[in-house]
Amino acid sequence: MEINIFAGKVRNAVEKKLGGAYKVEVREVQKNNGVILHGLLILTDDRNVVPTLYLEPFWEAYESGASLAEIVRRLIRIYREELPKANIDMDFFRYFEKVSGRICYRLIRQRGNEELLADVPHIPLLDLAICFFYAYSGEALGEGAILIRNSHVELWNTSTRELMELAQKNTPELFPWKCSTMEQVLQEMMTEEEYQSEIAGRGEGGHLSTENPMQVLSSEQRAYGASCILYPGLLGQLAEKTGHGFYILPSSIHEVILLTDQGMEVPEQLKDMIAEVNRTQVAPEEVLSDSLYYYDFQRENIRIIV
Repeated sequence: MEINIFAGKVRNAVEKKLGGAYKVEVREVQKNNGVILHGLLILTDDRNVVPTLYLEPFWEAYESGASLAEIVRRLIRIYREELPKANIDMDFFRYFEKVSGRICYRLIRQRGNEELLADVPHIPLLDLAICFFYAYSGEALGEGAILIRNSHVELWNTSTRELMELAQKNTPELFPWKCSTMEQVLQEMMTEEEYQSEIAGRGEGGHLSTENPMQVLSSEQRAYGASCILYPGLLGQLAEKTGHGFYILPSSIHEVILLTDQGMEVPEQLKDMIAEVNRTQVAPEEVLSDSLYYYDFQRENIRIIV
């Protein structure tokens, strides 16, 4: 069954289950890299903010044998759990002085995002683009992000240059960087049993190779941490520890991998590894790039190697 047909069935079933006080809609939501997801919205007259319930995982569950009735129950339960307890006053977003302290940036790739980039202020960087968002933080909605569009720039009477100046200050403060070894990242992500299974056979003593250990650079929140390569002076600070430049492997929009240049690395092999991981391990909307980058310690710049 195609996703559009499934979405229609779910919408009708949820609306019937909840009754006439609710209006249920399915909207196509454009995500990063041109990915389109189908979001279910359950609307009422007394709430101005409702969660968007993406249907793709439920579609996969349905195709695997889950019943429509069970999917509807799960969606309604999630909706009720995530629904803010009160209306959210978003009037503040009209005023630049009220949002300027939480304007931040993130990195996406240019290819595949042409339509999105036409609608948002951005700065090209090699084959990437620096975009901007408002880092929302509140008791009702928790942590979130609101993408800044050209219409906001016009409303606030600001410019891309001013957004960049604010983001250069705000992003490192609100999303501090964190650089860890691959071994440390695995330990954070896995249970002890999973971790021991993962590293079994990777060398004597059950440890990852330390001849040229990969460093994972991200934010402490592990969200959109690839933008840490933009933090003023950070790459130079990291390179100064070894006195060498390093390769930058774009693991995803959330992190990059740094590999010190010891003169033994084969760039073409690293690029092949990036492409393979992007195809098999990274969600399509989270892919950053297939390019291999290099930070030149002497020139203090980043360039594409292959």
